[in-house]
Parts: sequence; structure tokens; C-alpha cells
Amino acid sequence: MSATSVADPTEAAEAAVAAITGAAGAEVSFSLALNQDQKDVRDWVHGFAADVVRPAAHEWDEKESTPWPIIQEAAKIGLYGFEGLAQFFADPTGLTLPIVNEELFWGDAGIGMAIMGTALAVAAIFGQGTGEQIGEWIPRCFGTPEDLKVAAFCSSEPNAGSDVSAVRTTAKFDEAAGEWVLNGQKAWATNGGISDVHVVIATVDRELGSKGHAAFVVPMSEAKGISQGAKVSKHGLRASHTADVYLDDCRVPAGYVLGGKDKLDERLARAKEGKKNKSNASMATFEASRPTVGAQALGIARAAYEYALDYAKEREQFGKKIVENQSIAFTLARMKMEIDAARLLVWRASWMGRNQVPFENAEGSMSKLKSGEVAVWVTERAIQILGGNGYTREFPVERWHRDAKIYDIFEGTAEIQQLVISRAISGMHIK
Repeated sequence: MSATSVADPTEAAEAAVAAITGAAGAEVSFSLALNQDQKDVRDWVHGFAADVVRPAAHEWDEKESTPWPIIQEAAKIGLYGFEGLAQFFADPTGLTLPIVNEELFWGDAGIGMAIMGTALAVAAIFGQGTGEQIGEWIPRCFGTPEDLKVAAFCSSEPNAGSDVSAVRTTAKFDEAAGEWVLNGQKAWATNGGISDVHVVIATVDRELGSKGHAAFVVPMSEAKGISQGAKVSKHGLRASHTADVYLDDCRVPAGYVLGGKDKLDERLARAKEGKKNKSNASMATFEASRPTVGAQALGIARAAYEYALDYAKEREQFGKKIVENQSIAFTLARMKMEIDAARLLVWRASWMGRNQVPFENAEGSMSKLKSGEVAVWVTERAIQILGGNGYTREFPVERWHRDAKIYDIFEGTAEIQQLVISRAISGMHIK
């Protein structure tokens, strides 16, 4: 697979959307048997992860900066870019996108997030934007191999993490100017401030709570009043840029609200009348991305398991390989079992999401919750198997453990996922 040269990125975006939309109409049965295309993509991404990503992982983790040269390499081969992402998503089984993420994050989660972080903003635009907005903005999220860009999804705030209803960033419409005026502070934004395209969640009607939210495209190259705040120094995923984003009387045209102003007005009117609407702007994006995030956690867990297994088969203590001890062998067996069980949940949710099968029991949340917990547990067990070596930065398992922990926290904490699941299975509003 390689990058395709297209003169008009808007035409390429429209063609990709048509392919995805057409594939969505096909009836596809769920299968665990990968087809040849899926195997080829898996092997292709794994090769990039093994040859390009993993050798650079320690260096960029130590630098704590965006690995632009690695993103450039990914763009050259078509792994970073809208056309590549569209191809992964267009797979009617829904499995190619999680497969790609698992392999890439097997290489390194920090670099993986630097490459895949743009996808969250893309998911918001694709899920909530009009056809015209999709064609205009998604190509701009990536730029070109010669002029790379990244994009940011800005939802969380200092006092609004799990509680999305607490968002205080406001968007007010200036009728005279025909512009939206945004004010507020966003926190923990992946690619925040280094992106051109920022998708910003803001409240249009605070009295409606989360039902009064909307998503706005804020291009840094055009809009005044948007700036990067403090860059976050993180425990893990240190090759991925995270920062606050400030909006100070930031003005964007009326048409930069995703879905269009007319539809927003209609949605707000229904909410005021007590009628049901689709999920709010933040939750709709997170619901779509949860199985993919679970696949990323799986990649980290698998890397740690494979490393610990190889280490245990080579390391000798008391005259024998440590894998010959039941305590070590049984731990490795459970690590493998938990990873495979989590993958089944991810693949099921990915297939359901791709084929528009409702998550009646919060299957997307199940996949993310299980995968995050497995990644944390497996990487901790890997450190234990390596003993003192596992605790040093000379071996990669401590980095994998640091990277894994965020999967219990971001895009919905483990506690929030359990809340979502409990509400789905009980039909009651558990608090």
C-alpha cells in the first residue's frame, strides 16, 4: 500500500466518503477469519512499527516532543493521511481500523498517538459534519506529505473531564457579523496548539446542559483569538503532544459549526421542547472511537506480553529458565488469555459500529474498559517478570506500563465506562 497522488484533495475526500457510504449498505456477517487484504494491511503496518517506530520509541519518549520525522515517513507510505484512514474505515467488517491501531501501538504508543491523534478530530467532522464540511476540512486535518498537518479535538476542560455537561466554553452567534464568537479554555488536547484544524466543543445554550453543546471547526491559520496554553508533561504517551488551548473572542464564520447552523437551531429547539436528540457532540465522537482506543491498548499489552515471554524463555535463575516456574508460566498464560479476550470485545464492537448495529449493552464501552484494564495489568505483570530489569529504562516494559495507564483514564475513565454499561444493561439512570 502506498500514498496516492490526487490533485484535488476535496475530490479525494468525496470519493472516499462515497466508498464508505456505499460499503455501509452491504450486509456483512461477522467473522473472526481475516481476509487476505486485512492480513496484508496488518503485516504492512507491523513492518512499519517494527522497522521505523520501535527503534525510535525510546528517543522520542525521552525528548517528549512530536516525532515529525516519523509522521513524515508514515505519510510517505500512505499510513498517515485521509485516503489511508478512509481505506481502513471503509472495510465493511470494521476490523481493519482496530488491526492497524493494534499493530502501530505495538510499535510504540506515544508515536502511535502522534500518528493517530488526528483521527479523533476527523471522526468528529465525519460523524457530525455535512458532506461539504467533510470534503473541505478532513483533507486539511492531514495536509500533504510535503506540508504535514495534524488536527486536535478539544472537548475536556480544567473542570469538565468525565462530566461533559460542565463544559464552560461558550459559542455565541454575532448576527451582525454572521460569525460565532468562542470563549473558554480547553485542557489535555492531543495536538492542541500545534494543529491547524481544531474541533472545539462549546456550549451554545448553557440552560440545556450537554444538549446545548455543538462542535466548531476552528482553523488556527485563519482564526484570531485561538492560542496554545501550557504543554502537559505526561506520565506516558510522551511522544504525543498534549496542551491546553485558549479561545479569547475567537471568531469563525457561521458555517463552521459542524452540521450547519440551521440543523443546530432545529436541534436546540427540539431540546427546549423536551424532544430527544442524538448524543451530544463530545459523546458521539467518543462512542465511535472507543473500540479503536481499545485496540491501541491491546497493542501496548501485546508488546509487553511478547517481550516478557521471550525474556522468560531466555532468563535463567537457579539453574533453569524462569518460564519453567509455574508462577511465571501461569502468569504468561493468563496474560495471553486476557489479551485475546479483550480483542474479541474490540472486534465485536468494531463490527457492530461499522455495520450500524446498536450498542444495546454498551458494547463499545465494554471493549474500551476491558482493553484498558488488560493493558495496565499485563504491563505490570511484565515488569514483575523482568524483575529489577523491568523497572529500569534500559528495558521497554516500564515505558509500556507508563503508556498503558492513560487507557484507564482518557476518552472515558474506567468508572465512566462502568456507569455507561450499568445504565445500558439495567435501563435505569444509575448515578
